[in-house]
Amino acid sequence: MDLTFTPAEEEFRSELRSWLAAHIPQEWTRPGFWESLDDDESFRLRRDWERDKADAGFAGIQWPTEYGGRGGTPGMKAIYDEETVRAHAPRTVNPLGLAFLAPTVMAIGTEAQKREIIGPLLRNEVIWCQGFSEPGAGSDLAALSTRGTRDGDEFVVNGQKVWTTNAVHGDKIFTLVRTEPGSSKHRGISMLLIDMDQPGVTARPLKQMSGASEFGEVFFDDARVPVTDCLGEIGDGWRTAMLLLSFERGASGISQYTEFRRQYDEIVAVARALGRDTDPVIRNELARVLTELECLRLHSMHVLTQVEQGRDLGFEASMTKLQWSETFQDLWEVYDQVLGDDATLDTLVGPDGHPVTDLRPMHAQAMWSRSVTIWGGSSQVQRTITAERVLGLPR
Repeated sequence: MDLTFTPAEEEFRSELRSWLAAHIPQEWTRPGFWESLDDDESFRLRRDWERDKADAGFAGIQWPTEYGGRGGTPGMKAIYDEETVRAHAPRTVNPLGLAFLAPTVMAIGTEAQKREIIGPLLRNEVIWCQGFSEPGAGSDLAALSTRGTRDGDEFVVNGQKVWTTNAVHGDKIFTLVRTEPGSSKHRGISMLLIDMDQPGVTARPLKQMSGASEFGEVFFDDARVPVTDCLGEIGDGWRTAMLLLSFERGASGISQYTEFRRQYDEIVAVARALGRDTDPVIRNELARVLTELECLRLHSMHVLTQVEQGRDLGFEASMTKLQWSETFQDLWEVYDQVLGDDATLDTLVGPDGHPVTDLRPMHAQAMWSRSVTIWGGSSQVQRTITAERVLGLPR
């Protein structure tokens, strides 16, 4: 494990840190700022900021220069992840396209797809959604029922997707569709790239208990897709999906550690404000989750070292997903223990009766933490993969 960065990578850190300091308004770093905006305004501000960031050369850090990226090292990408979290940079509006679709297109896309997708995606001219989950499929992705019927040079698509991030703001969606009649499970599925701004595609927001509408559901009613807008081979969409998901689960976890460590400090501050930092049970729980966080940091650096040495992590990527999601959930369970009966309050009041902390942003994180062991591959599935494919245990 290498815990250091090269001089060139540290120079990149300094350059990025200076740019972030000059281009993130102070009010954006105020707790609760983004939660105070409606979804449309938040999306617009973040989209404009990300476009400026791309113009300045701070997007696609590890992408090849031929695709408009910086051509940086894995260490530079890790530094980027770390510094943007530290600077309270806005969440990306195009996470699924940038992190998962673009690398997949670079790997197996046609020349036309590379030309038409990657550049506009990098500049946030086109926002992409991911259409995998369905109401009747859940974690059993191969049980999907959305179908595409061949009609000359097009597929006619009918079905429904759910839990689609940015569904309402999305321009296009990469989605799994069963395109071979009579096929089942992993066979006969294709990954289609569908324009959402057409008759036959309807996106509706899903209101979460936190009040946010980040997710939506998408309905296809005779939506038409050119056959050329299939990513990978027709009928081989499962292989394409597994390649795409490998980019999701193969990240080192450094950005997660940086964000969780900051959240940990915020939770400790709440414990002190409530006078519960001296409670031996609370102190033990805080120490336990801090240990988990530091294990996540070391694991993240181990993964980064492996990637820099050119090693394909393969199924070991499931270990990273399992570790960061379980750690995140444990962190916010400690937050609930710290608050105790005060968990129903929106504002923390000090001993003098004056408001001390707006708890609503932290409440939102606590509620969000319940989902992370489900999406991106549930913990149960990741444990099975790790047991069978990494440790070699029997099925």
